[in-house]
Amino acid sequence: MKAEQLHQLIWMSRPLMQAAESCVEDGLAGTNLTVRMRAVLEILHKYGEQTVPELAARLEIQRQYVQIMCNETLASGFIEQRANPRHKRSPILALTNQGSTLIEDILSNEMQIMQEMSEGLSTEDIATALKVVLFVVDGLKKRAGERK
Repeated sequence: MKAEQLHQLIWMSRPLMQAAESCVEDGLAGTNLTVRMRAVLEILHKYGEQTVPELAARLEIQRQYVQIMCNETLASGFIEQRANPRHKRSPILALTNQGSTLIEDILSNEMQIMQEMSEGLSTEDIATALKVVLFVVDGLKKRAGERK
């Protein structure tokens, strides 16, 4: 029974992510941001300036794909490129004032939605769900790593 429930939890991750992405897209209306660009802004907001390889590591996706995401975000004026004294071919990316203000507004709106949704759950419920998801992600990553 536990194995079946865990299997169902894992398979529910796809509809969860699809619903979350749809909700995020709705929240980006009128901002000229895509979900991909928003991800770049969020990482830079949370961790400060980063190179493309650092962003790729944080997002856990291929560097080439992150480069495309960053190029779009650079063109928007929400981030800027700076020289990297440690690596000439890997510039540092940082939020512009406009990008910083925009991502702060977006995150504030998203936290309001999370606050409203959390009213039907206890702190313990959320902590348990997070613990289980982190455990499953870690376990699956380890198993995938064993095959490489």
